Amino acid sequence: MSSLNLLLGNTVSPLSYLHRPINFRTGSFSIQSNGGRVLACANVEEVRAPDSAKLGLGVSSKKVMEDDSRFLVGTYARTPLVLSSGKACKVFDPEGREYLDMTSGIAVNALGHGDPDWVRAVTGQATILAHVELAKRLVGCSFADRVFFSNSGTEANEAAIKFARKFQRFSHPDGQEAPMEFISFSNSFHGRTMGALALTSKEHYRTPFQPVMPVFVEPIQGEGGIYSATKEFLQSLRTACDDSGSLLVYDEVQCGLGRTGYLWAHEANDVYPDMMTLAKPLAGGLPIGAVLVTERVASAINYGDHGSTFAGGPLICTAAIAVLDKISNPSFLASVSKNGKYLKQMLIQKLGGNSHVREVRGLGLIVGIELDVSASPLVSACQKSGLLILTAGKGNVVRLVPPLVISEQELECAVEIMLECLPVLDESNSN
Repeated sequence: MSSLNLLLGNTVSPLSYLHRPINFRTGSFSIQSNGGRVLACANVEEVRAPDSAKLGLGVSSKKVMEDDSRFLVGTYARTPLVLSSGKACKVFDPEGREYLDMTSGIAVNALGHGDPDWVRAVTGQATILAHVELAKRLVGCSFADRVFFSNSGTEANEAAIKFARKFQRFSHPDGQEAPMEFISFSNSFHGRTMGALALTSKEHYRTPFQPVMPVFVEPIQGEGGIYSATKEFLQSLRTACDDSGSLLVYDEVQCGLGRTGYLWAHEANDVYPDMMTLAKPLAGGLPIGAVLVTERVASAINYGDHGSTFAGGPLICTAAIAVLDKISNPSFLASVSKNGKYLKQMLIQKLGGNSHVREVRGLGLIVGIELDVSASPLVSACQKSGLLILTAGKGNVVRLVPPLVISEQELECAVEIMLECLPVLDESNSN
């Protein structure tokens, strides 16, 4: 959603019929239903769908999806949903339909959509679906038919390595051994990440990083199903790494930067790493990643050991400063923690008694609802009722990672919609 284009599986039901007998400006809250289906719920202030023509979009959801299917490499599973704009925790498609966002671009837009401080930091917010248009133009002026975007040249090379290997597997479906070795040439330089580095010829680039022996772990697994590492587990890793001379690396790309109610997820267990990787929410939707290291690690890195063409640009770093300043405020973190506890409490009370709900888990505003069946029917039903949620794990976990600025009223609305949509799990299970 950071690109304002989320192509997610089934036809989106029009939401233009949503009833609104709600006093938005006073912040009152109610749920409207029609035949047992939740139709809409209130926000704390009025949010109106922008005119797509004024945004410069000028195209329908159907046209964007057609162009996406035609011009982009199919690396993402799509559901037919195009989001053209957003405000706080609400997002809109080009036709003006409104959705409550409990995904925040898979934990990217921590401050919601169009946060005024973020907007001021970058002096304006992009509103055009530029990546599809760029793909069309690149295809139009080259030999290619489709495009995959990344953030740097070395990332593009890593993608090409994977695509080449997958192509060989795809081309040898009978199990015949496929050629998997790569050829590169003297004096070549393909990048400093591990796959690209293996194709770079100069030994002084490669040798210091062989063999690879660190331990990588997510304090809370997001894509894996919202599993939290215990303090005992992390402490055992810390001890094992210290005893063996290995490095402990925390991947907090999804769970870090305030999402747990702590600035960093590992602070909840007071077990610290040698390195930590960040990305998703750091620049509020703009592309950025970071590796935080100790001085012990930094002392081993020399000039030329690593680099990135576009990393650390002033525009994106200005946006990241605005995000970090806001999220690191103790009162902001306290609000995330409070709302996270409230969300889990409501989910356990209202959904926990359902026969398909095995467990509600998580910390702060990264919450998982494990089911005994696929979560996809529930995701689709919620979308049709104006709520965006995600799956995780093996597809049987509902993942809730809303903007960190979400209100209690919006959380109540989200839980009510999920409760109203739960019967779809019985229907799908009986088919």
